[in-house]
Amino acid sequence: MKTKQLSGVILATTLAMTGLTPVVDAFERADASSVSNEVDKPVLAELRQHGIAPAPVCSDAVFVRRVYVDVLGTLPSPAEVRSFLEDRSPDKRRRLIDQLLERKEFADYCALKWCDLLRVKSEFPINLWPNAVQAYHRWVRDSLAENKPYDRFVREILTASGSNFRAPPVNFFRAVRDREPATIAQAVALTFMGARTERWSPERLAGMAAFFQDIKYKKSNEWKEEIVYVDLLGGTARDAVLPDGARVALKPGTDARSIFADWLTRPDNPWLARNIVNRIWYWLVGVGIVQEPDDLRPDNPPANPELLALLERELIAHRYDLKHIYRLILNSATYQRSSIPTTERPEAERYFAHYPLRRLDAEVLIDAINQITGTTESYVSLIPEPWTYIPKETRSIELADASITSSFLELFGRPARDSGLESERNNSPSAAQRLHLLNSSHIRRKLADSATLRALARSQNPVDELYLTILSRYPTDDERKIVSGYKPGNRNLTAELAWALINTAEFQYRH
Repeated sequence: MKTKQLSGVILATTLAMTGLTPVVDAFERADASSVSNEVDKPVLAELRQHGIAPAPVCSDAVFVRRVYVDVLGTLPSPAEVRSFLEDRSPDKRRRLIDQLLERKEFADYCALKWCDLLRVKSEFPINLWPNAVQAYHRWVRDSLAENKPYDRFVREILTASGSNFRAPPVNFFRAVRDREPATIAQAVALTFMGARTERWSPERLAGMAAFFQDIKYKKSNEWKEEIVYVDLLGGTARDAVLPDGARVALKPGTDARSIFADWLTRPDNPWLARNIVNRIWYWLVGVGIVQEPDDLRPDNPPANPELLALLERELIAHRYDLKHIYRLILNSATYQRSSIPTTERPEAERYFAHYPLRRLDAEVLIDAINQITGTTESYVSLIPEPWTYIPKETRSIELADASITSSFLELFGRPARDSGLESERNNSPSAAQRLHLLNSSHIRRKLADSATLRALARSQNPVDELYLTILSRYPTDDERKIVSGYKPGNRNLTAELAWALINTAEFQYRH
């Protein structure tokens, strides 16, 4: 196959992705009548008010890839794609969503997102140390796997005491740039309230910081172990002020963190539920109902207040069951819309008229390339001495420690986990990223040495298998014509076509 022909594959797919020449059969489906739930009512009402037509529901091929990537951070296998596309049941999307929410990769990928927010890393400027990182990550992942009620998850973190190795949630109080009460209060507000205290008055921050004034730290005889505790004997009587302005008289001998946790996890609290449902919406849909998703304040109103209030009520009514919110969003027509917009008006994305295009996370992207080629990455931690080598079968979304070095992950925007801000992850494309995927020895070696691609070249229909493996769909008629010169069993051509498809926007983006 000529390079010019392969460039045609890239061009055809990229044009379809950008909407310039949309391939409707591949990316959209006309019948959206069977997809709808209560989430869609406030969204459609807002779109009608602004005179914006919603995009059609996406095709089954687009949906199966989208939901695997958004829920698991993992591409579906060709067998999983084929099974879903051949299923004629009207409720197959709902059933697939239920299945994915029970898979181990769901907890793996959610833990990755939470460890970004919780600043889980071994050293500089966060100094948790590897043993504590592993314990903290495992606790977060296990909590998500068991679908621990969110209010309990938060309470366990805010009231934790004990060893950083044996009581993992105490690492929240260690994963800050310093241990001043005001710094801890800032981390609590950002992580669990979606509030940036830089906009608060000094008096308001000091009032909240009073709840964390008695937290102390001490070393043990075990290397790098640290005990986090509350000094109940040395504490003083003082006033603290909740973020809603209510004053609380704190008495000596009281763990003030429990008082704050009681307030934060009350069903009528204005912060807790709103923050987490907005984050989940952002993780799945790509744009927060309040945007930025960790900047909740009166002068940054939600794009759809009724939608945000609905999700808040649903979370509280279902006892802080996070998977219930995932199901609501994933089963909605809003989530399942095509990524091809019906209008050029920029506000269409803000009001959720279509699914927004966005690049795969760095960890998801390299895991997908490894899955396609049957290869692995070598991850090495320089902390502690001697160096720690991560098992080769470990996927990138399973990495616990942001201190683990990786030139690929750093190039493609993995967050340093210094701030806990969602915006610390940078998924914007760059020329260096494009050159790496097009021409680096790292990617070319994976393609050239791939036993998986060599086996695929010997299959009965290697072109179909390549498309199912890389793009999670069958090729269109036009694409079949482009690759009509392909000869089964030619390993070089298989690798070359795989290279072309990996370099399409369709592969590199959520769509």
